[in-house]
Amino acid sequence: EQMQQVADKWMAWFNGLKNEGTAIAGNPLEPQGKIVSGKNRVVSDGPFAESKETIGGYFLLKVNTLDEAVTIAQQCPGLPYGIRVEVRPVAAECPLVQEVESKEHLAHA
Repeated sequence: EQMQQVADKWMAWFNGLKNEGTAIAGNPLEPQGKIVSGKNRVVSDGPFAESKETIGGYFLLKVNTLDEAVTIAQQCPGLPYGIRVEVRPVAAECPLVQEVESKEHLAHA
């Protein structure tokens, strides 16, 4: 019953964020998955089999600052139950692509 109450609070919180236009997307992640890594493209069971922490889902928020996103994260109804929320900005462009394009630009200059 407590889990249902937490789930209800969580959905009410998220739906409020969606209704005000702050939450663009958000979904839980399935517990199973695969990890592809290395130059040989080795496939292994995932996620993070050796880690005690996993990513359980995501929210994509439309905010002006990281501090605004942190304030929203501090309101997460799962926090009192041990849930942790990591807040990160979405990069406008892949840093690796930026580096490659910068090197190509310098090579042609």
